[in-house]
Amino acid sequence: MKNFSKVFALTVLPVLVVWAPFYLHIKEFWSIPIPTDGMQTIASNYDGPLYIVIAKSFYNIEYIANNFAFPLPLEYYAAHFPLFPVIISALSIIFGHPWGMLVATLLGSFITLYYFFKLSKQFLSPDDAWWLTTVFAVFPARWLIVRSVGSPEPLFVGGIIASIFYFRKKKYWHAGIWGAVAQLTKSPGILLFVAYIIVTYYPKLKIIAAGNFKRSQLFKLKPLPILLIPLSLAVIFWLYSVRFGSFFAYFNSGDNIHLFFPPFQIFDYSQPWVDTHWLEEIIFIYIFGAMGTFKLFKEDDKTLAWFTAIFFTTILFVSHRDILRYSLPIVPFILIAYRNILVSREFKFTLAIIIIPIYLYSLAFIANNVMPIADWTPLL
Repeated sequence: MKNFSKVFALTVLPVLVVWAPFYLHIKEFWSIPIPTDGMQTIASNYDGPLYIVIAKSFYNIEYIANNFAFPLPLEYYAAHFPLFPVIISALSIIFGHPWGMLVATLLGSFITLYYFFKLSKQFLSPDDAWWLTTVFAVFPARWLIVRSVGSPEPLFVGGIIASIFYFRKKKYWHAGIWGAVAQLTKSPGILLFVAYIIVTYYPKLKIIAAGNFKRSQLFKLKPLPILLIPLSLAVIFWLYSVRFGSFFAYFNSGDNIHLFFPPFQIFDYSQPWVDTHWLEEIIFIYIFGAMGTFKLFKEDDKTLAWFTAIFFTTILFVSHRDILRYSLPIVPFILIAYRNILVSREFKFTLAIIIIPIYLYSLAFIANNVMPIADWTPLL
C-alpha cells in the first residue's frame, strides 16, 4: 500500500504543478505567456480531442461526419487505436469526456511508474529504484508533457514496461495480456512481439545451426500467450473492416505514418512534419539512444536490449520534428541503462537545476500545442 501511495504521488503531483498556471488563469509565468482558457488549453492539446471523438463515436464515420467539424478525412481516425478511447468513454460516465480523457492519462501514468519501479528494483536497491522512478516522473520534459494532457502514450509505455517485466520473469500470460494492452493502444506495440520472438527463438536457432539441439524443442508452448499481441492487432483491423470498410484502413489513414527510407530523413527540412533546420538536438537523441542500447546488450539483458534496439532502429527512419515523443517507449529502458549515473549525487544536483527548464518548457509547449476548437459542445 505504501508503494501505491508513493507512485500515486509521483503520478499526480508533477501534473498538478503543470496544470496550476492554466487552472488558476495566470496570464504569465516566468515571462511565458499562459492562455487564459484555463483547463480547456490542457484538454485541447494534440491529439486529445481526436480520441474524444473516437470515444463518443467508436469509429462510426457517419456519426463523426455529422457531429464534428475537424478538417480531417474520416479515414484519419483509423490512426488512433481504440483502447484509450474506450477508457475515456468508461470514465466519462463519472467525469465527462474532457476530464475523463485527462483521468485516463493519469491512470496510464500510474501504471507506467508503478511497473517502472518494479522493474528498476531488479537492477537497483529499493531507495535507488525510487529515485530513478522520481526522475522518470519528470524527465524527459516531453514525457512530463504527455502525462499532463490527453494522451495514450502513458498507457502505451505502461503496457510495454509491464509486459517486459513479466516476460523477464517468464510469466507469459501476464506478458501477453499487457503486451495486448500496449498493442490496443498504439500501433508500434507489434514491435514488442518481434522482440519476444527474437529473444525466445534466436538463441535456439543458433544452437540448431551448430547441430546440438533437437528441432522438436524449438517451439515450446509456454511463450505462446505472447500471440495475444498480434491477435489484438488483428482484432483492431477486423474492427476497421467493419467501420471503415477496409481491413487495412490504418495504412490508408493519411499523413500519419512518418517512416521514410533511407534513414535520417528528419534532416530534410523541406518535409512538412519537420519544417525547420534547427535540428541539432536530434543528434543527441540518437547518441543517447544508441549508447543506451549498446549498454543493455553489454549487460546481456536480452529482453530490454532487443526491444530497445528494434524500436530505436525504427526511430532512425522517423521523419518528424517531435521525434522524442516517438522515442518515449524506449526512454524507461535507456534510463535503466544509465542508472548508475542517474542515481549518483552529481545527477541529483543536476536534476535540481534542470527541473526548472523542464517545467518552463512544459508550460510553453502545452500553451502552444493546441488544436483550434471553436465549439466544445460536441466533445463534452
